[in-house]
Amino acid sequence: MPLAASLHRDHLKLLPSIGLAILLTAAAGLPGFVSLTEIQQSTPLRLYAMTELDAGSNGHYLAKAHINDSGIQVMVDTGASVVALTWKDAEKAGLRPSTLKFDVAVSTANGQVGAARVMLDEVEIDNVRVHNVQGMVLPRGALDVTLLGMSFLGKLQSFSFENGKLILKN
Repeated sequence: MPLAASLHRDHLKLLPSIGLAILLTAAAGLPGFVSLTEIQQSTPLRLYAMTELDAGSNGHYLAKAHINDSGIQVMVDTGASVVALTWKDAEKAGLRPSTLKFDVAVSTANGQVGAARVMLDEVEIDNVRVHNVQGMVLPRGALDVTLLGMSFLGKLQSFSFENGKLILKN
């Protein structure tokens, strides 16, 4: 029998063994690999989040944010160091401002006031979400709208202003 025919027949004998090995590997999973089903059940995949905000007629960027799962109207303010919440919005977000200690001096358009430090579990605009964001609660009447400051913006992958839009990426 020619050598080529003998080698061909030997390879054909290996095919069932190779097929069985592939089948067993697929059934058991590769060592160190996790199935897609396990990933989907354990952690939702978030590869990239982005939103665009249009400037209002006054040039300010207003948005509906979710702070600690509560819908709150905010104004994005790159000049604010932290997220600064109105008393009313702090109540909405479950921060119980009446129990807070207002011992941090901050300057506002209305002068200097005492503010209370807080940690926000989550701040989200559209699908752009940040966890563990520093914030301040201001006394009643010290602020008209909650300000979304750099403690949120600084945790993003990027933010930029383009063609009258504020683009948030995370």
